Amino acid sequence: MIPVDLKYTKEHEWVKIEGTKAIIGVTDFAQHALGDVIFVELPDVGKELMIGQVIGVVESVKAVSDIYAPCTCKVVAINEALLNTPELVNQDPYGDGWMIEVDIKDLGGELLSADQYEALLVEEAK
Repeated sequence: MIPVDLKYTKEHEWVKIEGTKAIIGVTDFAQHALGDVIFVELPDVGKELMIGQVIGVVESVKAVSDIYAPCTCKVVAINEALLNTPELVNQDPYGDGWMIEVDIKDLGGELLSADQYEALLVEEAK
């Protein structure tokens, strides 16, 4: 199921916007595609990010994948639990598996609604 209260990127990140802040993680689709996550690398708190910039890395038994900034922002918190328990990304991608919290500087125009993201998944499955 794709939560309707979130926004999504074409690279399979989700964004929960709360005023001028956002929480970012990878979608359920992404964690399934990755397989068992064994390592997560996150940016330092205070790091300034531009839309599309690599913000971190998720390593699984299958692959290493970059995570991209869905907005121009400043990192205000990271999910430190992932450093010792990276499998939270698989177990609860929209909850305990969140990755970073940011102050939004510019959202840009590329975020997808749940319906648009679902359509993207259907198109990619073809």
